[in-house]
Amino acid sequence: MRWERGRQSGNIEDRRGRGGYGTVGGIGAVGIVAVLIGVFVFGEDPGVMVNAVNDIAGQQQVGVRGAPTDAAGRFVGAIETSTSTVWTELFRQSGKPYQPTAGVVLYDQVTATGCGAGQAAMGPFYCPADHKVYLDLAFWNELESRFGAKGDFARAYVIAHEIGHHVQFLRGELDDGSGARASMGDGAGQVRVELQADCYAGVWAARTGAATAGEVELEAGDIEEGLAAASSVGDDTIQRRTQGRVVPDSFTHGTSEQRMRWFKRGYDSGDPAHCDTFGAAAL
Repeated sequence: MRWERGRQSGNIEDRRGRGGYGTVGGIGAVGIVAVLIGVFVFGEDPGVMVNAVNDIAGQQQVGVRGAPTDAAGRFVGAIETSTSTVWTELFRQSGKPYQPTAGVVLYDQVTATGCGAGQAAMGPFYCPADHKVYLDLAFWNELESRFGAKGDFARAYVIAHEIGHHVQFLRGELDDGSGARASMGDGAGQVRVELQADCYAGVWAARTGAATAGEVELEAGDIEEGLAAASSVGDDTIQRRTQGRVVPDSFTHGTSEQRMRWFKRGYDSGDPAHCDTFGAAAL
């Protein structure tokens, strides 16, 4: 993946090295939604994570805004800028303005968010209350060592997926962040939310080269990396690895096959209209 020449919008809030802070009042209802929506790593018990987050209290934390100078930070900045460029054009074509996220927050271990205290064990997540994406870069090591998802594009897929949740928010597919659209019984709605974000990540992948004038573009093997990443974080794959059995009723993100299928659907079409998981008869 070529990203080194990618523009930096400066829409990064860097809290790394500033210590962990929670937020007074615990995780709250919106925070629970953020946990359900944003968790990429389900090797941990979500109940344990929520309890841990509720135990964290402190004061709001503010990071340095701008373009990071280290390679890992610049990578996130380049992908964030690319997603913004792609979605700005797609929204323009539909006659609507695109409002970028309020920032991608880089942090270590734990940080305050508009959805309560965020914890690295939750994985990358989008908070609909403050319109920010939260990312502990240690997750890259987890993605590669624990899940076997290697390469720059696997990381870009994760970022584009979380930005996809912001696109859902703007399009009214997350409503006010309460998860109302996802309340379709037995977890089916939540799975559709996550698979649509996978599809939106595929749409970004299809358009980034042309939209960014080659600043961020794919190379041979990148889509395979993305598909491998999508497969590695399927609910069935994670459950089989962590508990030795698959429990479909507890799925929140979809199976490996479903995640790959919807990412590929977005990539093959390059059209968000093809990402209507809510209207799909079968996932």
